[in-house]
Amino acid sequence: MKKPKIQTLKALRSEMKAVARGERKPPKDAGSPSFNSVEALMRLLTAENRKLLETIRSCQPQSIAELSALSGRGAANLTRTLLKLSAAGLVEMRSVQRRKVPIATAKPMRVEINPYGKDRIEFA
Repeated sequence: MKKPKIQTLKALRSEMKAVARGERKPPKDAGSPSFNSVEALMRLLTAENRKLLETIRSCQPQSIAELSALSGRGAANLTRTLLKLSAAGLVEMRSVQRRKVPIATAKPMRVEINPYGKDRIEFA
């Protein structure tokens, strides 16, 4: 999993426009997941979603339908959640014989909240 960064949408937009205009090179972490804030990451890592990540890691389901049966969550709800987790770099979706197979790629992380400056996310 690539290291995520905390960056406002305004800063991300400004960075992307500067790269598009040729004023600067793309940053090395350009393909990394980006969050508006630590709060955005924490909203994604609810107890229910962390349980889902654990189910994916421990049971290794071979389809969304199998994960739906294991987790007791509806396939449509599960698909939306998996898309969000995938966009955040916490899950990888692989295509295997016309099926989407979820693979947990999340690593333990440490969140540092600085009341006077920038917050940070570190992976263990």
